[in-house]
Amino acid sequence: MTFLFAANLYAQEGTQMIRGTVRDEVSKSPVIGASILLIQESGASPVGAVTDIRGDFSIAGVPMGRQSFQVTMVGYEPQRLSSIVVTAGKEVVLNVTMTEAVQNLDEVVVTADRKNDKTKTNNELSLVSGRSFNVDDTKRYAGALGDPSRMAANFAGVVSGDDSRNDIVVRGNSPSGTLWQLEGLNIPNPNHFGSFAATGGPVSMLNNNVLGKSDFLTGAFPAQYGNALAAVFDLQLREGNNQKHELMGQVGFNGFELGAEGPFSKNSKASFLLNYRYSTLGLFKALGLQFGTGTAIPDYQDLNFKVAVPTGTKGKLTLFGITGSSDVNFLGNEVDTTLNNMYGTENTNTRVKYGTNIFGLAYEHNLTPKTFAKLTLGMSTTRERFSGDSISNPARESFLSGEAKYNTSKYSAVLNVRHKMNAKSSLYGGVTVDLLDFDLYSRSLHQGGTIDTVRANVSGEKTVLTQAYAQWKYRISQGLIFTAGLHFQHYNLNNNVAVEPRAGLQYAFGRGQSVSVGYGLNNQAQNIYTYFVQTPGESGPVRTNKDLGFTKSHHFVLSYQNRLTENLLLKIEPYYQQLFDVPVEQRSSTYSALNMGAAFGPSDRDSLVNEGTGRNMGIELTLERYFNKGYYFLFTTSVFDSKYKGSDKVERNTAFNTKYVLNVLGGKEFRFGANNIVSANIKTSLVGGKYITPLNLAASRARGAAVYDENRAYSLRQSAYFRTDIRFSYRREMRRSTMEFSMDLQNVTARKNIFQQTYNPRTNELVNQYQQPFFPVPYFRYTF
Repeated sequence: MTFLFAANLYAQEGTQMIRGTVRDEVSKSPVIGASILLIQESGASPVGAVTDIRGDFSIAGVPMGRQSFQVTMVGYEPQRLSSIVVTAGKEVVLNVTMTEAVQNLDEVVVTADRKNDKTKTNNELSLVSGRSFNVDDTKRYAGALGDPSRMAANFAGVVSGDDSRNDIVVRGNSPSGTLWQLEGLNIPNPNHFGSFAATGGPVSMLNNNVLGKSDFLTGAFPAQYGNALAAVFDLQLREGNNQKHELMGQVGFNGFELGAEGPFSKNSKASFLLNYRYSTLGLFKALGLQFGTGTAIPDYQDLNFKVAVPTGTKGKLTLFGITGSSDVNFLGNEVDTTLNNMYGTENTNTRVKYGTNIFGLAYEHNLTPKTFAKLTLGMSTTRERFSGDSISNPARESFLSGEAKYNTSKYSAVLNVRHKMNAKSSLYGGVTVDLLDFDLYSRSLHQGGTIDTVRANVSGEKTVLTQAYAQWKYRISQGLIFTAGLHFQHYNLNNNVAVEPRAGLQYAFGRGQSVSVGYGLNNQAQNIYTYFVQTPGESGPVRTNKDLGFTKSHHFVLSYQNRLTENLLLKIEPYYQQLFDVPVEQRSSTYSALNMGAAFGPSDRDSLVNEGTGRNMGIELTLERYFNKGYYFLFTTSVFDSKYKGSDKVERNTAFNTKYVLNVLGGKEFRFGANNIVSANIKTSLVGGKYITPLNLAASRARGAAVYDENRAYSLRQSAYFRTDIRFSYRREMRRSTMEFSMDLQNVTARKNIFQQTYNPRTNELVNQYQQPFFPVPYFRYTF
């Protein structure tokens, strides 16, 4: 840092280039002749640009700091882009989409702040339960650590699973009901240390430095999305700078990072974007900082990239991908029993290795000025290796207790087409084909390794999930929008078929108010492991789950929004979700697949049938002030109820029924001189306690292992979860570079939030394990 300061003592207030592209929202055709104007104090000389034949524009001489722009074009609704961060170390590239006006007006009466309005998703068919996010959100929110999932936990209706993982609970649904998409591809769990049946992990593989504006949807999805019950992360990667080479170096909790982007040559419009990261947790341990894993050192690395090559004025070819690996060992004999260890315990050894690769090649083309098509081909692979030992007492000998090997390879083809019939009516459609090739092996051992039970053993199997959709959007008037669509999916593993209607209606009235309703029927296949769980039979192993059908749910959402001021939004959403055809056991029991995702690994339950039910209902409130004049705040709260019925037909709380969640966030930015910016951000969360199944202490002592009282499943409520995070940051603008430093102070009150209750066979006692204590996370970034 001293070297960086010394090398830039000549820092002075500078300017930066602002570039970008303006396209039609539906057809993606360039909007030629659009005007982009820098909003300044009255009396200042106008600074702006007009888009060319490709829809491109560039504005030189834009001052550093937060700037706002006005985008206008005859026949289109005008837009305002507010609080764009302009720094010395990186050019700003804006991708703007404009909505064609339904009718020509004598004067401008509506100005859409698309950049700041988080309700304006990339997917214009989402009328309820959707919002967008970008890299600024993942960096700004205290406790987010640049992770999209941890950031989304601040939104209404969303609860973090726990401090050790970034998977999320949406409206009482299991995390396994979340769909992840990257550039239109359905992808596997994009997280390090993310087990085969999970949708999260401690650290995201998605690097926020390459993240573009993305969507997060929590209910009544548009027809484009299928095979999901809870939520959708529709992630987009930004493109690299196609006119200037830029470099980035970064050190933080998520790792040591190096990034580069730029054009392939001076005369080329093609660009590349590349970010590599390696874990820093080993360094934290050397400094004596405990982060909940005891003596274990999580090791991981990942690479994110995107290459964009224009093909003439109407097409573009992109290559993108994420690849990562991770491993960690938790050795029970090395656990310090005087410290809290959220992951490992003193009575087991656990060794895990993970690897995930996601690659895609996409070609998009404007077939006509009103028709846009995009074809994406992709491949993704996952690899997981697990082995575990049990440690005897008092001899402390280790015996193999289980091992698993899971390999999957998915080959995907996605075609999306959109056609704008006129300013009022648009059609959307597409087909997705995912071919899954997989090997699954899992066994458990008992009584010192003398009894061997194989739970899954399949190699070289293949299955195909085919999805198709069609949706129509009709703008009845300037303030009234109607959408209707159908989603179809077919699973050839057991020939399951589903046809799902989707519909939405939005009415805008007054000054910035709107009421929307949405409905959708959703179907989701089970985790592939579930179908191949085996149980002993007379003539060999039997796969009793092979014929399981889709789990289904009806989504009903009502939404009210009120733009109280230009930068202040109030949003209220009541919802009801009815789940049915849920896998439960044939015998009478409390088990339901709706509770899967609460543990780290897949479920070994066999003899399942689609006879369970569930329901989620609640109301959400969001009050958000978008960042303007140096500060922002976000207040979200949800009150909900999540219940299920197993094959015993008794209604119980789900594992995710916390009843309520409250998040309060805010931040203030201070400028000192022309080049120094200091900011402070705070987040406080209060979440109702989870319902758990109580342990039977007498039975646990008799068996020497945890035994749960299944007759009282999810009847014992833990204490409420409370946590406050604070983030301080400093940014210095130099002549041609930018330096940033921040410190995240997590759980500043050192609140002991309970993680789980376990049985310790060494002490013959019930033990409470607690979540992350106070933990400081430093971060440094340099761009030039």
